[in-house]
Amino acid sequence: MFVDTARIHVSGGAGGNGCVSFRREKFVPRGGPDGGDGGHGGSVVLRVDPGLRTLVDFRYQRHFKAGRGQHGMGSGRHGKNGEDLVIPVPPGTLVRDDAGNVLGDLTEPGQTLVVVQGGRGGRGNARFATAARRVPRFAERGEPGEAGWIRLELRVLADAGLVGLPNAGKSTLLSRVSAARPKIADYPFTTLVPYLGVVGAGDGRSFVLADIPGLIAGAHQGAGLGHEFLRHVERTRVLVYVLDTSGLEGRDPLEDFETLVAELRAYSQDLVRRPAIVALNKLDLPEARARLQTVRRGLAQRGYGAVVPVSALTGEGLPELVQAIAGLLQTLPAEPAAGPPPGPARRVYRPRPRDQAGFKVERDGEVFVLRGPRVERLARRIDWGNEEAVAYFRERLGRMGALRALREAGAGPGDTVRVEGAEFELT
Repeated sequence: MFVDTARIHVSGGAGGNGCVSFRREKFVPRGGPDGGDGGHGGSVVLRVDPGLRTLVDFRYQRHFKAGRGQHGMGSGRHGKNGEDLVIPVPPGTLVRDDAGNVLGDLTEPGQTLVVVQGGRGGRGNARFATAARRVPRFAERGEPGEAGWIRLELRVLADAGLVGLPNAGKSTLLSRVSAARPKIADYPFTTLVPYLGVVGAGDGRSFVLADIPGLIAGAHQGAGLGHEFLRHVERTRVLVYVLDTSGLEGRDPLEDFETLVAELRAYSQDLVRRPAIVALNKLDLPEARARLQTVRRGLAQRGYGAVVPVSALTGEGLPELVQAIAGLLQTLPAEPAAGPPPGPARRVYRPRPRDQAGFKVERDGEVFVLRGPRVERLARRIDWGNEEAVAYFRERLGRMGALRALREAGAGPGDTVRVEGAEFELT
């Protein structure tokens, strides 16, 4: 089963909680705090596995979660970090968020992309000991990991792609020049999924040729196989237009060519600028030979001079077509012609708020609501059932300038302040 799209939910592991502990040892009075930090949560990482060819595994599993961090322990022992969850994907996988933004383009074997990061572990009470606070009886909670839905799109990685209307002979052509065995029949849309074949061109040269499902008018709007076809064309470096030159199905070859070019242009202007060769197929039929020169002249008038007459059925002209494709590929860069270049591993969802110090105060009835990435992140780490931890939170708000902003907004002692769903009173 060939599956080329998937939507999955990914969750980073939660960070472990910090520990509240005090050193208790014989002959060591007032040993002091020794609670360890919680471990960081694991991240979810996509990694290219060249052995995979489809996204079918994601039909049976859609939710992925990395390991959570271990809680801190006494005697200064820190919790173990959660394990990253590595998800294998096939080469050519484009990753998007649910809004459609491209997060990464995975094309090289072993390439990785961190799609969500785990939460940071909370600090143990040993971290909060100061000259003024010698016996801290609180620790931080671990942060939750990032989470969200992402979309995976598989785009076939091939050097050249056969494009044409249904029953133009693309599948037969691929089966004659390579070991690929696509389904061949005399009805439209026989080929429902892309097929790849390795073609040897002699002198040690070879290339990957793709038989891509047939295209019809309106494909750029989803007609026929629509975007299922066009998605895979984007990866190829060379386009091979395959035309039925015989006209036995009531179609004119030049009109077929105009339909193909129009659909490619409507989907992406880059596609019609892609280097191309035209294969005039079905030369084994007398009707095709009779039309050959007329079609050649029509293509030359349209600026397409690289034309090779062939018969996929008898093999006539196929060696010349293979050499023409191989020669054109030699003049082009090795990278895929479309899509953003592969990049290093990177996180995708919300950025770390440590560099976002801004905050704002809003009113919700009698309650003052404090918003801002930095204060919200701090609030998630506070143990709201511990009065000393809440006092520490107020102290941090004062250093940030948030308490001054609350007072300027009209808040006074005894008023309720809400942050991240938690409430406390101003003093």
